[in-house]
Amino acid sequence: MRNWTSICFLLKQASDLKHVTLHFSHQRLYMHILLSKFPFCPVICTEGIRSLHTSNILKKERKTREQKKFKNIIQFRPKSKQSTVSLWKGCNAFDIADATKRNLDDVFEAISYLENSVHYKDPGTEINNTSAILGIAKRLGYRVEFVKNPKLEEVKEKSKDLVKRPPPDIKDLVKRPPVVAIMGHVDHGKTTLLDALRHSSIVSQEHGGITQHIGAFTVNLPEGQITFLDTPGHAAFRTMRARGAQATDLVVLVVAADDSIMEQTVESVRFAKEANVPIIVAINKIDKDSVNIDKVKQDLLNIGIQVEDLGGEVQAIPISALKKINLNVLIEAILTQAEIMGIGGDPKGLVEGVVLEASLDTLKGKVSTALIQRGTLKKGCILVAGTAWAKVRVMYDEYGKQLTEVSPGMPVQVMGWKEFPLAGEIILQADSEKHAREVVHYREQRKMEEKMASDLAVIEKKAQLHNDKYKQERQARLMRGRYRKERNYFREKESVEDDSPFLSFVLKGDVHGSVEAILDVVNTYDSHDACRLDVIHSGVGNVTENDILLAESFDGIIYTFSVKVPPEVKKLAEEKDILIKPFNVIYHLIADMKAEISNRLPLVEEEDVLGEATVLQEFVVKDKKNKIPVAGCKCTKGILKKNSLCKIVRANKVIYNGPIKSLRHEKSDVDSIKKDVECGLMVEDPELSFEPGDIIICYNPKSVAQVTDWNPGF
Repeated sequence: MRNWTSICFLLKQASDLKHVTLHFSHQRLYMHILLSKFPFCPVICTEGIRSLHTSNILKKERKTREQKKFKNIIQFRPKSKQSTVSLWKGCNAFDIADATKRNLDDVFEAISYLENSVHYKDPGTEINNTSAILGIAKRLGYRVEFVKNPKLEEVKEKSKDLVKRPPPDIKDLVKRPPVVAIMGHVDHGKTTLLDALRHSSIVSQEHGGITQHIGAFTVNLPEGQITFLDTPGHAAFRTMRARGAQATDLVVLVVAADDSIMEQTVESVRFAKEANVPIIVAINKIDKDSVNIDKVKQDLLNIGIQVEDLGGEVQAIPISALKKINLNVLIEAILTQAEIMGIGGDPKGLVEGVVLEASLDTLKGKVSTALIQRGTLKKGCILVAGTAWAKVRVMYDEYGKQLTEVSPGMPVQVMGWKEFPLAGEIILQADSEKHAREVVHYREQRKMEEKMASDLAVIEKKAQLHNDKYKQERQARLMRGRYRKERNYFREKESVEDDSPFLSFVLKGDVHGSVEAILDVVNTYDSHDACRLDVIHSGVGNVTENDILLAESFDGIIYTFSVKVPPEVKKLAEEKDILIKPFNVIYHLIADMKAEISNRLPLVEEEDVLGEATVLQEFVVKDKKNKIPVAGCKCTKGILKKNSLCKIVRANKVIYNGPIKSLRHEKSDVDSIKKDVECGLMVEDPELSFEPGDIIICYNPKSVAQVTDWNPGF
């Protein structure tokens, strides 16, 4: 094997050759030759063996044709896969039956094979032995995947949140002031009634003469204390009225004798019935002339309020809040109703209450007006309301006097909130600051999970719509039966500039309830195709520099409601050319918002009709060898002008709309034709033919400003 010829001869003689072992020193010389001559023969290079040699390797014998005709006698079945069930240490027979979807008899039959089966005769007995659980599941034909006890997880989840305590025993209740909500239509005298009861003049201090906040006051009377909630009657404050009805013991429905039942009266009745709160009707303004109290009672019956005079159980007291007539009768009716209801409160244990209103005071910070419903609130208590918590620093009554403790049924202003509490949130006392933070964190996580779930549902819906559209297009291509170029479904997103009109604004209010009411009205706007209405930001408190920068970024304006603008912020707004519009009355703010929207709408072209004419006959004249039709007509309304536009109407269809080329009276060119005068009229279209009876309308186009069709309901 000294030359290549002898090597090739040996390789050809070795018919059962499986591989060639080549010495490392011969690799460069023979490797490329071997690979070119024998491409399917593996070559192994070694360093220790100097000579070239060949060897056989084991390989699976190929089946002959006869062997392929017969199948293997032994057939191996695939390994069966048992279903897996999720169980946990401490489960019982009921849990196993639910997991395996078998009845209890089957489960107990499997339990009977256990050594200590007598210990598990009761289906509610916990099985803490994992081997026993595995054996039961195996007998039932399942494999077990051990998981955490979901019942314990559920209890643990509940323990992270604060919940109300169970109702107290009747023996633990003590007498407390009844909470009375004064409700009714706007300007029916609710605040005037409250002024008369507490000998104050709140109504004179209110902007526009209407209540725009929910107020809580305690009135000391010879007969005892009564806590009153003064709710707004304006249509925009629907949420405040609903909140007042939920936090009260009974409702005094104020109905003006001269107006009788109005829209917000009906709404207040509905809120009281939904909250299952008894109603006392105060028919106000009986001092006015020509009032019909019987008609008011009949109107009340029509909305489901049957007073005592008509065989019902609802007390109806005719009063005059302005003249202080029958107020003592109304107070007696309230106290009697409270005594019948047996109103009491539990002053012991953890505090429970409700946030009536929340505001941001420049001196006090974040302040909430709350109604205590259970327990006794003291300085240093840790409170949680929604995703906000507080350590009570100072407490005030409605007159600004500091309080040391607040018992059930009493309103209070609370300072010390770390975050801004929302009106309507339930107040619960926590054991410690750490517990309060954990509760807030847990609630924030839950809100985030709920938002993610809702967003996922929207995403899945859009994906389904896209998938359905793709399938329809694909089916349509298949039905056409011919090749078309594949569409690019993943093309780059096109950037489209939106030049449609819009109004973006920042809203700042004095209290959360007012901001909430304004946003509720804004949500009734549904003409976004004409002009978008975008809320950049809303909040409570004075206007800040950040609000100015936000308005600048979105090319918006700032609306303020009963708040101040600091001088430095006003100066920054002037530098940035940001408009700040202050208001104290809600319907004035909404009216200005409607005006701003109307100013942003594009002008529309309208026709200022000057006159009309009727075609009597068509004439044809020659103009440079061209035959041009001329309408012989008579002016029937107004005046026809040559420099105006005209429309020709035939059978209620416009056949021409354009300028007038020529206007003649007899043989003279004229600029105008008056009523009842005949004339000849030529238009720019030489192909147009006139017919007797055609109507010619002469008009001038004009641009008119649009007015938004937004109707907020007031």
